[in-house]
Amino acid sequence: MAEADPRKPGDEAPPGTPGTGENLCRTCGGTGKVADAQRSDCRGSGTVTTGIGGA
Repeated sequence: MAEADPRKPGDEAPPGTPGTGENLCRTCGGTGKVADAQRSDCRGSGTVTTGIGGA
């Protein structure tokens, strides 16, 4: 059975990608709570994977 895609709508890259890290979700501010958690960028987790560093 194929594993489900671990990415969330707000992720810029898959989890574990070099040069990325966890960041607070902009939709819920890291609480994981919004009116419709399935529509939030983090799907209720409070975090998204984003690029770090760079110019």
